[in-house]
Amino acid sequence: MKRWFHAVWILMAIAGCSTEPPVDIKTITASAQTFVGADTCKMCHLEHYDSWKMTLHSRMTQDAVENRDAIIVDIDETAIRKDLAILEEKLKIPSDKIHVPAVDDILLTIGSQWKQRYIIEKEGTLYIAPIQYNADTHRWVNYHEADWDKRPWIDKCGGCHATGVDFKTKSYHELGVSCESCHGKGSWHAALPKTAVFEKRQTIINPAKLTMGVSVQICGSCHNRGQATQAKAGWPVGYAPGRALGSYYTSTSYATGDIKHVYANEFSKGHHQQFIDWEQSKHAKEGVTCTSCHYVHQMGMPPTRSQTLSAGSKQCLSCHEIVNSNKAHSIHSFANCVGCHMPRIAKSAESGDIHSHVFLPLLPEDTLKNPALPNSCQTCHQHKNEDLKELDRKYKALIVLPKPLGDTIR
Repeated sequence: MKRWFHAVWILMAIAGCSTEPPVDIKTITASAQTFVGADTCKMCHLEHYDSWKMTLHSRMTQDAVENRDAIIVDIDETAIRKDLAILEEKLKIPSDKIHVPAVDDILLTIGSQWKQRYIIEKEGTLYIAPIQYNADTHRWVNYHEADWDKRPWIDKCGGCHATGVDFKTKSYHELGVSCESCHGKGSWHAALPKTAVFEKRQTIINPAKLTMGVSVQICGSCHNRGQATQAKAGWPVGYAPGRALGSYYTSTSYATGDIKHVYANEFSKGHHQQFIDWEQSKHAKEGVTCTSCHYVHQMGMPPTRSQTLSAGSKQCLSCHEIVNSNKAHSIHSFANCVGCHMPRIAKSAESGDIHSHVFLPLLPEDTLKNPALPNSCQTCHQHKNEDLKELDRKYKALIVLPKPLGDTIR
């Protein structure tokens, strides 16, 4: 009995020694909220931090001075100019006049999965250099070669490449798409003790607990293309997770004259435009959002290149059970949903390396009506060079269901 009493007394003493000092919650929450960075977040959320470090978000923009390995290819001016010369007819200035930075001039890198761009400084302002390395095809291409030094990185892209970007001071708190890009400023949350359970919860945004319409706009704030409404910028200046994106940003469209990034049917041509596509889809109407298919951070190595929960069409089949094999499905028994319903018609580094996110197959007749618009059939290697009218005829013959046989039941 004495041993039990002594053990309880020791535990109570230890608990008393570890009691956190009282915190004035009102004083903390009366101060202005600020960004604290992922290194602060990891002190309590280490597992989430580790999983985030495995994502593309964490590697969106990297410090090339601190880590030269962030540059994934040799900056060989001879090789770069050789590739640029191949594109001579498409360039706005001669290939030998395009600025090629020295490796020591590269301060930051953008991307590494599909392509990589390089941020350099000119007269105190950060710009994206006019060369781009395409990783899959191992070739160099041009990027705004004629006006690159008229497009400050912070103004055009910085808000989606870094966290805590201040448009007025042209500064950022942290490179990459970090915790606070999606969860909001964390100073109040970090300052409150764990014992202030309910108050602590209220000082941070958890996208999973927001309504679907507001939550998905966090993704849409960057996986989008358009113009800010409150500043002359390419990203939604002033937007914070949990707010309505439309107040801070207007998406581009074909109807407003953007024929470079959007097809005539309003499907996206370009990268980081998935939100524009998704808004047109039945998924959007039924509440199937980005995180229904893509994870933001999860433990272990990413299972797929695009951070989907399952690979390829397995992701689709987790919701869509195939109940028939008629029409077009009758010749696609291998169940390649993605191949038809998410055709590769958009461009990140090379044409057709990004899937459409409207989730509608594009048919041969769509291309016949609008020759600039690709179709699902011809993005398949088997039909790539087939005559379009003949392909349309075959498809329409295929999808006609046979008439029922037998007598009418009265």
